[in-house]
Amino acid sequence: MSDSKKILDAWDAYSDEHTDLDGWPYDDHAYGRRASQRDADTAEAFEPLRYGARHLLATAETQLAHLPETYVQSRWVYQVGVLRDALDRLDELHEQWLVTRDALPATAKPGTPDFDDALAAHHAESWSYLDDWATHGKALREINTAARKAPSPLAPTSTPAPATAPDRRAAARK
Repeated sequence: MSDSKKILDAWDAYSDEHTDLDGWPYDDHAYGRRASQRDADTAEAFEPLRYGARHLLATAETQLAHLPETYVQSRWVYQVGVLRDALDRLDELHEQWLVTRDALPATAKPGTPDFDDALAAHHAESWSYLDDWATHGKALREINTAARKAPSPLAPTSTPAPATAPDRRAAARK
C-alpha cells in the first residue's frame, strides 16, 4: 500500500506539471504513456497483497465488530466497504484478463504489441480500484492498531495482589 501511495504521489506531481489548468495534458501521447506506466506500476505494487486481501478485510471487519465504540473512527466502516467492493471488481477484472490473455494468438507474448496492449487495457480498467486500495488501505492498519490497543473482554482484569504478611520466621532468625 505504501508503494501504491508513492506511485500516486508521483503521478499527481507529474499530472500537475504536465496539464493545463483545466486538466488537459500538454502532450497527449507522453501523458498517455505515463498513465499506462502508472497503471502497470500500481497493479504490480498491489500483486503481493492480492492473495491475502480477503483475509485482511475479514480480520478488519471482525476487529471493528468487537472494538469498543470509543476506539472506532466513523470512516472505517465506509473505507472497508470501498475496499471490499474494489477487491470484488479487481477479482472480476482479473478473471476477464485471464480469458483475454488465453484468447490472444500464440505469438502474443510479453513484449509484443498484442500482449502488451491487452495488458495495458486491463491495467487501465483496474486502476481506479487499485487507487481505492492505495487511498483507503491504511484503514486496515489503523483498525488493527486500535484493536491491539483496546481492552479485550477476554483479558483478565488486573487486580492488586493481596498484601502478604511479613515472614515471621525470617524476622525470628535474626
